[in-house]
Amino acid sequence: MPSSTAISAQGSTLSVSGGAGVVKNITGLALGFPTIVASAAHGFSNGDIVTFGALAGNTTLNGQTAVIKNVTAGTYAVDIDTTGGAAWTAGGTATPVAWTPIGNLNNFKGFDGTANEIDKTNLSSTAKEFMLGLQDFGHFTFDVDKDFTDPGQVACDAAKRAGTLKQFKLTLPNTRTATFSGYVKNSPLDGGVDQILKTTGVSIRITGDVAYA
Repeated sequence: MPSSTAISAQGSTLSVSGGAGVVKNITGLALGFPTIVASAAHGFSNGDIVTFGALAGNTTLNGQTAVIKNVTAGTYAVDIDTTGGAAWTAGGTATPVAWTPIGNLNNFKGFDGTANEIDKTNLSSTAKEFMLGLQDFGHFTFDVDKDFTDPGQVACDAAKRAGTLKQFKLTLPNTRTATFSGYVKNSPLDGGVDQILKTTGVSIRITGDVAYA
């Protein structure tokens, strides 16, 4: 009988975007889909978000923001199609989003949305006919032990108050990541006898796609 391939959730982390990180220089570009970016000692991880600029020769990436995947020590890939374009000649930078870990994470669940059903039945139909509309990734919710000084929790509370769109990165123990954008809708505070303070059911409304790497 095959052994289980289940993955423990222990060690999972959740981070929220917190401004721009250290700019990294690009040293080469392999055209295709995905595009392979060479960058010596870039230090990026799968699921990171970068914005490109100042590439010469092939300028397709300039001004674009993408989630990176297939990271090695000196390269990474982005799902931007440069097939058939001009060759890269020189230069280029990648500016990453700086991540702030959300401390005391207890549990999470999400990506629970469903696409709308579009009724395309007409008078020639012999049964009801449907097609799916745009994908909706729904909500991502999580619980934490409350820490009023934790930078990640503080960032989420501030985003809720200001209605600011933020980026989030879930990193699983097997190094798989899910990166997405969303709005923090609530941040409830729970307490009771012989209990620690918790923020239970923080809800992020996801907007756009979820990028897995």
